[in-house]
Amino acid sequence: MKVRSRHFAALLPPLVLLSSLHGQESVRAHVELTKAGHHLKDSSRAVVWLTPVGTAVQPPQQTQIPQLVQKNKSFHPSLLVVPAGGKVEFPNHDPFFHNVFSLFEGKRFDLGLYESGTTRFVQFDKPGISFIFCNIHAEMSAVVIALATPYYSISDAHGDLAIADVPPGRYRLQIFHAGVAPDALRTMAREITIAPGQTTLGSFALAESDVAGAHTNKYGHDYDRPEPDSPAYARP
Repeated sequence: MKVRSRHFAALLPPLVLLSSLHGQESVRAHVELTKAGHHLKDSSRAVVWLTPVGTAVQPPQQTQIPQLVQKNKSFHPSLLVVPAGGKVEFPNHDPFFHNVFSLFEGKRFDLGLYESGTTRFVQFDKPGISFIFCNIHAEMSAVVIALATPYYSISDAHGDLAIADVPPGRYRLQIFHAGVAPDALRTMAREITIAPGQTTLGSFALAESDVAGAHTNKYGHDYDRPEPDSPAYARP
């Protein structure tokens, strides 16, 4: 996948795990998203998860199949977190064809060309981050994160998040945001220890780049210009 990226600068203070007098065991954190040195007003859609180290844990069973709906040449929502082994449905609600695929990381699949009113399913059978695109419409993108742990949370617009019911122990901490370069996110992964009681992970500073600004089609080529007479494209 061809991407454009800029220099990433992230400041992560030392992880200080604070125990409180309360018996509830939750983990709080704060995310600050910046771009070109400026703080952004919206710091939502950062995912932080904790995977137990040396202890097997079962991800929650999937009770319903979430959807990534194709509508107005966009995926809705554009971010999903599912348990490893879970399924996602990809219904086409646009009045033209789509071709959903993911060939770069995580789950590799190609759903082929399918028309309005039809749907497809994908099982994300192992943990990983899958970048989802359409082979026809270059502007369409989404991310599905399959996790082998129930301990995760997604930040709100203020950058706040809380992971509930985390038992004390050792964990591998990982973080994801679609606007941050993958190499920069990998450097932030680390092992931590959760002490008994309510804990806090501190603040994470994430620098957004143009990581999602460009990508190739499923053949590794640049996208063709839209053809007005093609049933795969909406007419003006």
